[in-house]
Amino acid sequence: MPSVHLGVAASQMERKGIRTERGNRNREIADFNKELRQLKARIVKLQNWLDENDKSPKQPMLYDTIQEVLFRKAKSGKSQYHQDIANVKTFANMLNFLQKNEIADVSDLNNKVNAMYQKQSDIRGELKPVERRLKVLGEHIKQGENFKKYKPIYEQYQSIEPGFADKLFKREPKTEFYEKHRAEITLFEVADRYLKEHLNGKVSKPPMKKWRTEYAELSEKRDTIYRGYYSLKDEVKEVERVRRTVDEVLREQPQKRRECGLE
Repeated sequence: MPSVHLGVAASQMERKGIRTERGNRNREIADFNKELRQLKARIVKLQNWLDENDKSPKQPMLYDTIQEVLFRKAKSGKSQYHQDIANVKTFANMLNFLQKNEIADVSDLNNKVNAMYQKQSDIRGELKPVERRLKVLGEHIKQGENFKKYKPIYEQYQSIEPGFADKLFKREPKTEFYEKHRAEITLFEVADRYLKEHLNGKVSKPPMKKWRTEYAELSEKRDTIYRGYYSLKDEVKEVERVRRTVDEVLREQPQKRRECGLE
């Protein structure tokens, strides 16, 4: 996801340790990009594990493997009672996950991981243009607001003409007005140049309503993509639990590993 442009004022504030809205947004984007990279690495790790197990002549039936662990944990001693209850719940959730996704063996799980990898790639691909457009619209809206807000001050500045007393006492009211409203005038001039560049010179009335409507729609689309990402994270977490459980069973039962062709 691309970061947003801070601008001179926000950059100066950030350097002084003052957090700004745009700075916070960039930090959120950086964190999300980091999470996306980590999620991709987790999926690749799962894929490598599945590639190794998928080569075996006889693949373990995941449902039976997890059921075996479920029954063994349920029959363990009283000293492990509370831990076993937690394990039983975890394994029961895994069984539900396998049934819901119609996963029977390693090949099916492999297909699921491939689908997750594609989903992760799709999320990244969908987010990029949405964030880029939001970035552009955000700047449009900001400059449009500055144009509207400071236009009266700029027009007042432009209309100032020295009177007779000003000429007599060599006063410069326009210069004095400018020094008093330097920031507002500068912001208007920046907005005016920006809007002329992006609206082919037509800046009398920037289409603020249109921009805000599109921004709101894209923000909702971005939130929908985020929800898909968090759903994917849960799926990856569940597959990682399945992997750990299968490894546990096969590690504890060398005979089963030999039967499955894993040794």
